[in-house]
Amino acid sequence: MNETQRIQLNVRVSKDTSDKLDEIVEYYQENTKVGRIYKGDVLTDIIEKSYEIMQKQKKLNR
Repeated sequence: MNETQRIQLNVRVSKDTSDKLDEIVEYYQENTKVGRIYKGDVLTDIIEKSYEIMQKQKKLNR
C-alpha cells in the first residue's frame, strides 16, 4: 500500500459482517506472504477489485 494520504472511516456493520471480515482477514493472512494483514488492507483490496469490475461492466454497457 503506497497511498500518500489515508483517511479513517468509521462505519457500523452487523456482528455477522464483522465476523465475515475477520474470517476473510484470516484467509488473506494464511494465503499471502506479505506479512501482517489488517482489516483496512483487506477492505481496500476488496473495494479496488470491485471498482475494477464495475468499470469493466460500465464499458461493456456503453
